[in-house]
Amino acid sequence: MKKEIPSVPVPSQDIPNPDKSMSRRRDDDPAYNDACRFIIKLGTAVHGYGPSAARLEAYLNGVTEALGYQGVFRSTPSEITFAFSKPGQLWQRTHIAPVPVGGYNMAKLAYVGELVEKLVSGKYNLSEAYDRLDEIENMSNPWGVTTYALSFVLVGFGFAGLIQGNLWDVAISGLLSLAVYIILVIADKTGGRFADALPFVSAYFAGLSAALIKLFLPELNHTVVTLSAIVILIPGFMVSAGIIEIVENHVVAGSARLMGGLVYLIKQFTGAWLGIATVGLLWSSENGAIGSHTTGNEIWLYIAMLFLGLCFAYQTLLRDFIWVVISCALSFGAVNLSSVLLNANLGTLFGAIAAGLFANLWARTTGRPTSIVLIPSITVLVSGSIGFRGLVVVAAGQTDQGLDQFMQMFVVALAIAAGLLVANTILRPKVTL
Repeated sequence: MKKEIPSVPVPSQDIPNPDKSMSRRRDDDPAYNDACRFIIKLGTAVHGYGPSAARLEAYLNGVTEALGYQGVFRSTPSEITFAFSKPGQLWQRTHIAPVPVGGYNMAKLAYVGELVEKLVSGKYNLSEAYDRLDEIENMSNPWGVTTYALSFVLVGFGFAGLIQGNLWDVAISGLLSLAVYIILVIADKTGGRFADALPFVSAYFAGLSAALIKLFLPELNHTVVTLSAIVILIPGFMVSAGIIEIVENHVVAGSARLMGGLVYLIKQFTGAWLGIATVGLLWSSENGAIGSHTTGNEIWLYIAMLFLGLCFAYQTLLRDFIWVVISCALSFGAVNLSSVLLNANLGTLFGAIAAGLFANLWARTTGRPTSIVLIPSITVLVSGSIGFRGLVVVAAGQTDQGLDQFMQMFVVALAIAAGLLVANTILRPKVTL
């Protein structure tokens, strides 16, 4: 006969629930909760102001440690992963925040840098800092709509002059750049498919307009005009930044940024080429050739226009203008001098070294975000226009020459990445945005 084993009742309150206990420990620490909320708010806000993934991750890590906690962060162009923990604690609190595609706003970046300095020094508590982040996010840009439109015109003027366009090329490039700005504003307001089609539509309009004007002005170089009109939208910096992040071992963020830049570039090329083809003009080496019409005195005017336009486009504060111009001038001068003495690729390398050293020294001296002076100076070096011209040459049937120019875009980006690595080795950068 089978002997029954009596069951022993176990009170439910004696069995601990680790999940509930862990959840209770997480939720019962208001200071920890406030710190996590602030870091999430900080990361999602700053992501839209322009810092690289490596710089943003390092900055969030530094701020989290300054608040007495630990964090692991991963930033990509579309989302940020936050993981928080207390010292000596094994488990982490994880949050994934989707973020829109960001732009570049050096004014708000500077304000955030000042905010964090005050928080770390004890001048702000977390509640005040959180409210201040909302204020910064809702601030209007320091340069209004008119000045932002002017930045498109100045960059169009300056770039057309720097690539040796004649006076008609420079003038028409500025006018079409203003039209491209109007298309950008319409795309921002309407959103949807029109916003997605912005690179194609703006380039198509620029190419179509340049080809039509060439019918009445045969001396016009429609390739120079089209390129200069849309150059402010060409994602050269995005391509270079993607390669830089890959070199810095941020493969996911860098790959996403690189592919996004290449897709944007191809959309622009397709629009520009179809715009010119609509009028019946075919690209050829003669039509696309860049003449030498800029004198030694005029070149400085075009350089000043380009630098000033970049300051306006990046919403640089007036007090930072002189430093941004100095940084751009140093990188541009280093490129030109090294290109004459050595070669173009080494010129880009030394230009990036000069830009990186100046930015690191400036950030250490002022305590302000490095990106304020670094991003505009790297923009001067970027290679998006080289890739665009390479695609133009390919479309004209000169495949070998066009592919060489397109591949040169990646060589230039790698030279910039190498230059920044050398600069950071010579002068270790301060952890800033």
